[in-house]
Amino acid sequence: MNDVVMALYSDRLFMAAVGVYVLAMVLHAAEYAISVSGRTPAAQAVAVGAPAGPGGALREDPIADSAADDEPVDAGPARGRADRLGGAAVNLVVLGAVLQLGSIVARGLATDRWPLGNMYEFTSVFCLAAVVAWLVVLRTWSRRGAAVRSAQGGRAVSGPGAPGLRVVGLFVLFPVVILLFLAGTVLYARAAPVVPALRSYWLVVHVTTITVSSGLLIVPGVASLLFLLRGAEGADRSPEHVGSGLRTFVERLPGAAALDRLAYRTTIVAFPLYTFGVIAGAIWAEAAWGRFWGWDPKETVAFIAWVVYASYLHARATAGWRSGRAAWINVVGFAVVLFNLFFINMVVAGLHSYAGL
Repeated sequence: MNDVVMALYSDRLFMAAVGVYVLAMVLHAAEYAISVSGRTPAAQAVAVGAPAGPGGALREDPIADSAADDEPVDAGPARGRADRLGGAAVNLVVLGAVLQLGSIVARGLATDRWPLGNMYEFTSVFCLAAVVAWLVVLRTWSRRGAAVRSAQGGRAVSGPGAPGLRVVGLFVLFPVVILLFLAGTVLYARAAPVVPALRSYWLVVHVTTITVSSGLLIVPGVASLLFLLRGAEGADRSPEHVGSGLRTFVERLPGAAALDRLAYRTTIVAFPLYTFGVIAGAIWAEAAWGRFWGWDPKETVAFIAWVVYASYLHARATAGWRSGRAAWINVVGFAVVLFNLFFINMVVAGLHSYAGL
């Protein structure tokens, strides 16, 4: 099979993946729309995330929290329809991830190189990492919730994933779909060899780890944004200060404690990988340019992002900072990562200007 045909297959698989993600997002939106906002008293108590101890830290009861995260808000017909729609959406996300992985593999075969040589390919891998991270999180939460319900003699819940957390998929898919649309239009580059500077095994090591770890950080970034909207204190307890439409929207989100935990646990996985990517980049810079650090714009902003995420992890463990303040730091880190991946590559001239535009 010649390279032109493989490149065509790659493009078609990419478009198919985007279409599947859009459909999954629509089903998640329908699930979210018909979900009722009421919760059982036990689940509501945990979802509130009442302060316990100094600094208003969110309560962390692994068993109770697991049960609350995965408990359906209602056992009636509306909840049943929501579960079916949510389950179908998760299945479509899995299908979309498989199609997107096929697109990336076909791109690599068409170009006979590692498929991370331009912004189109960066963005595709970036988004796939976010989707896979979300699916892993959802699967982990679902298994834990099922174990808790089994231990407590509870009933099973229809549809894959943790129902209490599954609606976050809508907000994870939203930036993914936007980025993939931009990748397929503005950032698209034809399958071709990379510039000589990128013909190195460090492309596999450094660029892959940076791209994947940055994609993983979409999930905690979205979770922290929802956490701030939900509110560690006010929104979970008394959302009368917001309008009725926004109040309904807020009440259907998972509890602040669950969102905070989701952001933190995903970040502690992505941060070491991101750290390794920064170190690998410095080693590659020394081999290619004769210095480990040269204050290139992309190097500088990558270091700033590293400092912000290190600050978030420190704040998350500090009394008085671990709720709203830490979430704001996490959101800033996510914004810096996006700025570094896209604005620096496309607008700012530097040694890392390999956007392929």
